[in-house]
Amino acid sequence: MTPTASPLPPAADTPIRVLLVEDDEDVRLGSAQALQLAGFEVVECGSVEEARPQLQAGAALVVLCDVRLPGISGLQWLPELQALDAQLPVILVTGHGDIAMAVRAMREGAWDFIAKPCSADTLVAAVRRAADKRRLSLQVEQLRAQLEGRRGVEATLLGGSLLMERVRAKVAALAATSADVVIYGETGTGKELVARCLHEQGPRRKGNFVALNCGGLPENLAETELFGHEPGAFTGATKVRVGKLEHAKGGTLFLDEIESMPMGLQVKLLRALQERSIERLGSNVPRPIDCRVVAAAKEDLQRASERGAFRADLYYRIGVAFIELPPLRARREDIPLLFEHFTLEAARRHQRPAPMVAPAQLAALMAHPWPGNVRELRNVADRFVLGLLDDSLLPGGGGVAPAALGMAPPPGMAAVPAEGAAARTLPEQMEEFERAVITQALRQQGGEVAAAARALGVPKQTLHDKLKRLNLSAAAFRAEG
Repeated sequence: MTPTASPLPPAADTPIRVLLVEDDEDVRLGSAQALQLAGFEVVECGSVEEARPQLQAGAALVVLCDVRLPGISGLQWLPELQALDAQLPVILVTGHGDIAMAVRAMREGAWDFIAKPCSADTLVAAVRRAADKRRLSLQVEQLRAQLEGRRGVEATLLGGSLLMERVRAKVAALAATSADVVIYGETGTGKELVARCLHEQGPRRKGNFVALNCGGLPENLAETELFGHEPGAFTGATKVRVGKLEHAKGGTLFLDEIESMPMGLQVKLLRALQERSIERLGSNVPRPIDCRVVAAAKEDLQRASERGAFRADLYYRIGVAFIELPPLRARREDIPLLFEHFTLEAARRHQRPAPMVAPAQLAALMAHPWPGNVRELRNVADRFVLGLLDDSLLPGGGGVAPAALGMAPPPGMAAVPAEGAAARTLPEQMEEFERAVITQALRQQGGEVAAAARALGVPKQTLHDKLKRLNLSAAAFRAEG
């Protein structure tokens, strides 16, 4: 018998080992050799009593157990294993079983049931499927533990990428002040979420957070929304209306899509911010205001002011500090954590179980360009929980490989492991996919980083950071040319 190994560690990023429990020494030896040749590390035991010390909740292993054993049988052990770790894959093997026994074992939580005699290929295939399942469940638990352990800014602005670390650092620094802030970002990148984070983590959190979409109202209604009105100020004004600026006293006023604010209203807003007072429509009485202004825009307000589409004086008044939110395609390494977070949220909201994403589905998520950014990802998670999507998780069947983006993977790289290939961890798959996309872009652009960054739709500095992290050299692709 192989010497007894130490208890298996509960790590999601280690290879999945096999706990083989078989009392027949010849069968145990043959099974262990087949699994070892397939790349598995095997811990051999002759009984349940011998195997118990090798177990702990969250261990990175699969249990392959004979049904007929001296002492406690495999079927009798199954409930104990389920109580210890409900996600632990258990494969039962027997030469004496029948269909009724197989059905009972599956109902009681067995991952698979194999009848003796079986070929080495059948045994390895069953264990490999169980190992894939175990690896995925451990990775999901790891993501959920990360989500539960976050506090403050980290709990609101999720993501482990360097880009998001920079955003969180800037938000944390600005939240402690009352400085006005302009947030830049594409649709769906979470501009209002950042604005709320600035408010809730800052000294004005006890005041109101008041939001106004500047592009969603005509000028006359927007003026009433901002400044309020007195009774009789216009037809239909029958009572006092407190405006957003006044209602945000002691708190934060969030002006979304400020670039679409009408010019006439920009003048009045500028005056109110300079004088720190407003007059309601239909009134001549000035009323003091005390609020922090956080504005959000999809385009550079300075450039807009240069071409006359936005007032330069208002830009310089509110443009004290700036936060730029990266698009999701520039931080693909954050997709697994974000998707798991949104899946858990959707499961609670819809009172459904939270499903686990399969490797092929994750590949589709990683390959998608996400024009709607985080908002689009959240919607996909909702549909995933509701069972409204196919296996790709993307409407219409999303791509699952770099080819979905018009890019060919380098030799030896595939977005989804081939049948029988060794499964990889989520971080390994993510890094491999990102490396393939960046490599292809650099090759197409002759190693020019600026051109490759434009082709990938990410800032130049972001691409430099990724090249450093992936240990890639742009000069090597210039040499190819």
